Amino acid sequence: VNALSEWLEVQVHKNGQIYEMKFSRGKITQEMKVVGRTDHTGTTVTFKPDPEMFDTLVYSYETLHTRMREEAFLNAGLRIQTVDLRPGQEQEDDMCYEGGIREFVTFINRSKDPLHPDVIYMSGAREDSMAEGAMQYNDGYSENIVSFANNVHTPEGGMHEEGFKRALTTVLNNYGKKMKILKDDDKVSGEDCREGIACVISVKLTEAQFEGQTKAKLGNTFIKGLVSNVVYKALTEYLSLIHISEPTR
Repeated sequence: VNALSEWLEVQVHKNGQIYEMKFSRGKITQEMKVVGRTDHTGTTVTFKPDPEMFDTLVYSYETLHTRMREEAFLNAGLRIQTVDLRPGQEQEDDMCYEGGIREFVTFINRSKDPLHPDVIYMSGAREDSMAEGAMQYNDGYSENIVSFANNVHTPEGGMHEEGFKRALTTVLNNYGKKMKILKDDDKVSGEDCREGIACVISVKLTEAQFEGQTKAKLGNTFIKGLVSNVVYKALTEYLSLIHISEPTR
């Protein structure tokens, strides 16, 4: 952002003082200095996009709002506000989702009819990495899997999505055989298992390896196993509880 801005200013409220630093096209124009006193903490970054770099300088509020809404979903309990003060375009959105990615799935399914009332949630960690997922089937036919790595959207998927898909297919086939829904060597394909699914996968890891400049795909191999184990364990437990709670016929 700094390199692509005609000017950029940063103010940090910390230890009772306001620290300020200024830049122009990435170069320092004002060294950091104390410019006042404060009774709170926080950072404000103000910048103007560089007309030498961009053909248009008009921001899309909806694009920014959509991205900030994702951040609010991915960080349960975090409150994010988006405000547009441009004359004639004034609008404001206040977003906070205590349910995190559970509510993200509900949002994705808002125009669908869910096939089960509860959103299935699963999470787990290994060393300094963690994974969480939420899913719910609807009456549609398409699959909608949205994945993130360190809060970065990965539209082309990657190892975290592969781990989810593998575990989902394995668990549903195991359950089908246990309940005698599947006979002999019958199997349900991965595509069939994902029909009508709405799912959000979020992983956090150090030294994430993305493929391409746009970070569209996650390449860390070990995250596949972590996600697969988390989903396999949680979904197997969920289905076993459903089976136990069913009345005897």
